[in-house]
Amino acid sequence: MKRIILTGGGTAGHVTPNIALLPELKKQGFDVHYIGSKTGIEKELISEFDIPYYGISSGKLRRYFDVKNFTDPFRVLKGCKEASTIIKRLQPDVIFSKGGFVTVPVVWAGKKHNVPSIIHESDMSPGLANKLCLRYASKVCTNFPETVSMFPEGKAVLTGSPIRKELFSGNRLQGLDFCGFTIAKPVMLIIGGSLGSAVINECVRNILPDLLEHFQIIHLCGKGKIDESLKGTKGYVQFEYVKKELSDLLNAADFVISRAGANAICELLALKKPNILIPLSAAASRGDQILNASSFEHQGFSLVLREEELSGESLLKAVHTIYKKRKDYIATMEKSPLSNPIDKIMEIINETAKYM
Repeated sequence: MKRIILTGGGTAGHVTPNIALLPELKKQGFDVHYIGSKTGIEKELISEFDIPYYGISSGKLRRYFDVKNFTDPFRVLKGCKEASTIIKRLQPDVIFSKGGFVTVPVVWAGKKHNVPSIIHESDMSPGLANKLCLRYASKVCTNFPETVSMFPEGKAVLTGSPIRKELFSGNRLQGLDFCGFTIAKPVMLIIGGSLGSAVINECVRNILPDLLEHFQIIHLCGKGKIDESLKGTKGYVQFEYVKKELSDLLNAADFVISRAGANAICELLALKKPNILIPLSAAASRGDQILNASSFEHQGFSLVLREEELSGESLLKAVHTIYKKRKDYIATMEKSPLSNPIDKIMEIINETAKYM
């Protein structure tokens, strides 16, 4: 039996691809263990799966001034020691790292004990944690063709992101029934990221009467962002967050408006959902969503609307364009080479573990 350590944390996006790999890893007989932070979101997300979880100390390497910049280096060093102890005891065949700062001590410790690591870079431009892990990694899996050229030749492989299989099992009629919708009118789904987007929420609600003339609307607006005054509006439902029913809602949607987080847009690609991407602005991020969206637009998978250009008028125009051309977008997505990311990644994992 081969043993693998999965690692990744800090955000759900650094955990869900690991979760998506679990069924196939277990099917192929891997003994799976998980290393994350002691208190991060990954601990909660992994708890429902029957795999051992190990929490280590971790710190964030910030590009801005913060008092924690003086203490976090010591937390990272402590995390390296803790990860080294775990890896020495478990003696895994391979490490798969999804990203986030908790992964840095794990990959470093893996190198110390001659355990090969595979890192997965979701965004088009590598994040800081993965940059720090790069020299210690045997292979890098990427979501974007442009990313492959950013790494040493032969080190990066275009795989796409592992997608949870349950997303493919959605039922359109159940999704419509859950929302109280009919089959007679097309459905748009709005996803503003795991926390929701106040900017997108406001824009959508400002033009809601115009949108409802043509579409039924499912609005995942984020925790604490429900507009009570709109409850009961015919053809419009809003949820803070949906987990169990998400696959049904995605299946019910004719097109999607979304932020441009790497995992989210890879899910839309896998499900062949025409989409409008509104990436987080450069002022509020390192610009990774803008690059992600640009790549998907260039490949013909998405229509992109910059946050700086977002208005009721521009959103209405984009909505009507994506719906009118939805079949063209679907046809392009069906030609994407990223059709079997889990199979491709499993092949790399098995190949890397073989050459221990």
